[in-house]
Amino acid sequence: MSEPSFWAALPRSAFGDSPELADELLNLILAGRKRATCWSAAADAEGGQVGAQWVAEDGKGRPRAILETVEIRRIRFKEVDEDFAAAEGEGDLSLGYWRSAHQSYFERNGGFDPEMLLWCERFRLVSVLPEPD
Repeated sequence: MSEPSFWAALPRSAFGDSPELADELLNLILAGRKRATCWSAAADAEGGQVGAQWVAEDGKGRPRAILETVEIRRIRFKEVDEDFAAAEGEGDLSLGYWRSAHQSYFERNGGFDPEMLLWCERFRLVSVLPEPD
């Protein structure tokens, strides 16, 4: 089955650093719980752009949802607040959980420093794509 033209050309990516984490985070998006994400500014000097749409993939690289960036800002890890941590939708939604989980993630993926700059993005779910066969 070929992909519909309205989203086939959109950038695609999965969340997390493993297929299992990609599926877990995608499920939070599909359930309406996760509406934000972040990544190291050192890994991406440009960040995202408000209004940009992209395809979220599952852990097998299959397209599952279309997302749209509604806010993007660059801040230090230590400046992330409770509201953003809750919007990430993970764990118990607390800032403490967010800090612990994200410190572990960054340590696994190139290094952690509380002063490190992050891109903090809020997004909206535009469309859920059909489950693959």
